[in-house]
Amino acid sequence: MISIIDDDGSVRAATDNLVRSLGYVVHTFASAEEFLRSPHLHETSCVITDVRMPAMSGLELQAHLLATGHRFPFIFVTAFSVEGERAQAMKAGATCYLMKPFDGEVLIKCLETALAPNSEAASK
Repeated sequence: MISIIDDDGSVRAATDNLVRSLGYVVHTFASAEEFLRSPHLHETSCVITDVRMPAMSGLELQAHLLATGHRFPFIFVTAFSVEGERAQAMKAGATCYLMKPFDGEVLIKCLETALAPNSEAASK
């Protein structure tokens, strides 16, 4: 199951459509908090999340999940490229850090990498 977290409904819907078209089960969330309250948290195989969201950011979500023992691949998307944020995400184990609007083929490659059985991200 792929969890998509983005406060922008149009980005959330477009990403949902693309990922579903690849045959994945997808759940979408408008906020990190909504995802954390979800019963689907423990079913997640990969998170695709916006970096900047109200309240809890994608980076804060990643740090929270790592601190609580939840280790699954993260793919970050952002409209605001800040090198420090990218470095933080990648250092914490993110598979990809993409700029909006991102190319669908690039996201597909990121998902393949994140979910590959022998990938570092998949083994965490």
